[in-house]
Amino acid sequence: MQKIRQFIKWWNRPDKSVFADYVQSFIVIVPLAFMIRTWGYGLYRVPTGSMETTLLIGEMFFADKFTYLFTKPKRGEIISFNQPSQVYQYSDNKLIRLWEHYVWGPENWTKRVIGLPGDHVQGKIEDGHPVVYVNGVKFEEPYVNKYPLVPVELRRQKFESYDPSRPYNDQPFYDMNPLIVKQAQRMLASRGIVPERKPGTPIDGICEGSDVYDVQLDDHHYWVMGDNRLGSWDCRAWGALDAHLIHGKIVFRIFSIDTTADWLILDILQHPITFWKRFRWSRCLQKVS
Repeated sequence: MQKIRQFIKWWNRPDKSVFADYVQSFIVIVPLAFMIRTWGYGLYRVPTGSMETTLLIGEMFFADKFTYLFTKPKRGEIISFNQPSQVYQYSDNKLIRLWEHYVWGPENWTKRVIGLPGDHVQGKIEDGHPVVYVNGVKFEEPYVNKYPLVPVELRRQKFESYDPSRPYNDQPFYDMNPLIVKQAQRMLASRGIVPERKPGTPIDGICEGSDVYDVQLDDHHYWVMGDNRLGSWDCRAWGALDAHLIHGKIVFRIFSIDTTADWLILDILQHPITFWKRFRWSRCLQKVS
């Protein structure tokens, strides 16, 4: 106790310089911020459409990391996790692996929990539609994307959700160029590639992976998939997810903007007028489920 009082007295000494004050603050604030950011909460931007239309590209989310220190993910929760070990080559060195897990290295991915440790998960095609069974019971999934996908770029196969009841230049999710969409569709069709992905159709032949699988999960694995089943690279392609890679639960949408820019400030400087028009105001400040 005496030593603590002496430390506090030294810390609050009146004769310390401004530089020393900054150094002391840095020594305390940086580790504290790191601990809170690592085990308390996380902020994530959505880079792909794998969770459409629950999560859209460009949205910022708050993730609860603290809860998973004491409880395990539940079925139906949207989780954030480090890239699966089937995709990212983690180091065998324990120190480097800690750095990769908590600081830098693998990407952060977001999917929805379908199967828990010990579950028997099956994917089947019934009446031409993919369905999921968990422990022998058909799993109802109201969150799965109900909108078709269309190509939005010519140079690569990038597909986005759209509402068929509205024109391409008046979409609720993304700003689409009608000319590019139609050109991309013709180009894909000429190559024998499906120009429009219909909801409720199997992923086979469209993306990597299959909607037909039969997996018995062990005590350390989860089965996760994106809500946008026709545009998600998930357990159907790379297998079950290691439990230790999971680090947070997506709980709240902070803002939503139609952009793929890494730095919003640069996007504002480059497009000061259209930037604000691309905000999806009705999707800001919402709880996510």
